[in-house]
Amino acid sequence: MLSTLLLAWYDTNGRTLPFRGTGDPYRIWVSEIMLQQTRTETVGAYYERFLRAFPNVFALAEAGEGEVLKCWEGLGYYSRARNLHKTAQIIASQYQGKFPADLSALRALPGAGDYTAAAVASIAFDLPAPAMDGNLTRVLSRFHGVREDVGQPSVKRRLRELAEQDMPPVRCGDFNQALMDLGATVCVPGTPECPRCPLRRLCDAYSRGDAEDLPVKAAAKPPREIRMAVALITHGDRIWMTQRQESLLRGLWVYQLTEGSLTDGEKARRAMGLETELISTLGTARHVFTHRVWQMTAYHLQAASGACREGRFVTLDEMNALPIPTAMRAAKEWAEGLLREAKA
Repeated sequence: MLSTLLLAWYDTNGRTLPFRGTGDPYRIWVSEIMLQQTRTETVGAYYERFLRAFPNVFALAEAGEGEVLKCWEGLGYYSRARNLHKTAQIIASQYQGKFPADLSALRALPGAGDYTAAAVASIAFDLPAPAMDGNLTRVLSRFHGVREDVGQPSVKRRLRELAEQDMPPVRCGDFNQALMDLGATVCVPGTPECPRCPLRRLCDAYSRGDAEDLPVKAAAKPPREIRMAVALITHGDRIWMTQRQESLLRGLWVYQLTEGSLTDGEKARRAMGLETELISTLGTARHVFTHRVWQMTAYHLQAASGACREGRFVTLDEMNALPIPTAMRAAKEWAEGLLREAKA
């Protein structure tokens, strides 16, 4: 039986991770939101830092959004932090600080979705809910010999049904985590390490010799390349920044961003009351989002005045206290250099 073999393997070979070994639904929720679109090995330090700042759901609910975004800084995909904050407020106000032990109620929380709700339900409450991520999809498609495109809704449903059938009556959370660990360490993308796999004697793909070809996936569309001009506008020992209102990076602080060239942003600078002079080109940087890539060129501009109708000029210390997205990492380093030079 798959679950018996898998759990025996997990008891000896399961990964030791900072967010494992707790039954606290809040801590499990935080870790699962962080693990969305972020590598497991990256999450540990951020998870521990976040829990020091917000040790329980009430502390997070009472915090300001800016505090939450600043603590999240560096993890990217900041909508996750905003949704985590909204969820904490809902749990504190509507559920008296206790996460619901109900899959539908968990799925309805901001930023949850099927995977996160299932992971929390199974790990925190031992509910039989398969957490269908890339690892589970890969392991189960190979084990059961599913050779259709796993991106198709009908195939997704079939894999979920198979996972539900495989789920043991107890240790549901361990079962999900065991599948994740097997997919991350043994049944890996490309060439799996079948000789090390505890499931190989029951695995359809192993018996047929086509594990490397599974799961079947349609080719993904490449992300769109976008040319961006990043204007670092200084006045004395201060630099101009603004809080993004657009959905991408909303609520975070950035320098002037213009799709296209530096000249394309001139009209916007004038509208903000900024009369500027180009001092130098600082360099280039690249940031990959899910569906787009920013190819950035950064420039140093000098403002004739510290007055502006939008945004504000900030000192080095003020800049470092603001939540700034990872996409601005290189620009921030250049900004720090410019401000230190201005103070020297």
